[in-house]
Amino acid sequence: MSQELIEAITDMREEDAIRITNELLDGGTSPLEILDACKAAMDVIGKRFETGEAFIPELILAGEMMTAVSDVIKPRMTEDVAGEKLGKIVLGTVEGDIHDIAKDIVAFMLELNGFDVTDLGVDVPVAKFVEAVKETGATIVGLSGFLTLAYDPMKETVAALREDGLDVKIMIGGGQIDEQIREYTGADAYGRDAMAAVALAKDWAKEN
Repeated sequence: MSQELIEAITDMREEDAIRITNELLDGGTSPLEILDACKAAMDVIGKRFETGEAFIPELILAGEMMTAVSDVIKPRMTEDVAGEKLGKIVLGTVEGDIHDIAKDIVAFMLELNGFDVTDLGVDVPVAKFVEAVKETGATIVGLSGFLTLAYDPMKETVAALREDGLDVKIMIGGGQIDEQIREYTGADAYGRDAMAAVALAKDWAKEN
């Protein structure tokens, strides 16, 4: 993991972050390793926000930097694209949270691995997830959230999908998500990173 890249992101030095990303890729560093560095940097920024050391403008700038870095990484990610779609997935960042970098990477990796992904974007209300599942016939739902304030909207979304009797598997991910938060929200599983989310989705797709 590149400490230099983490520092460039946490110091909000976008040009340096892009340059370092290109240098790492050219030097043979795997795209997933760079994504791990990005996640570590976003964890630092997220903690600063929650302790009052960083504010919304910094979060937005960090998100823009992550998008720029992922735009450099994406073309280098070579996974075989399946011809036939493995299944339908509805994905979104829950209400109250505007982070999209982790969600965008997960959506990208799921599409590369043959899933039909409906990305609802950020700050998605509970009802919109329910509506999207009904419209698309999706069997998997991915809820993303970076800040701790996302935990309750995740819990409410899981409850609404269950109450509506929708037969879906629900995964959560992002920020400080762990097994304890999964239990709190009632989701079926949590994905530690994009590859874990893909592995979960593939396992669930086999069950259908």
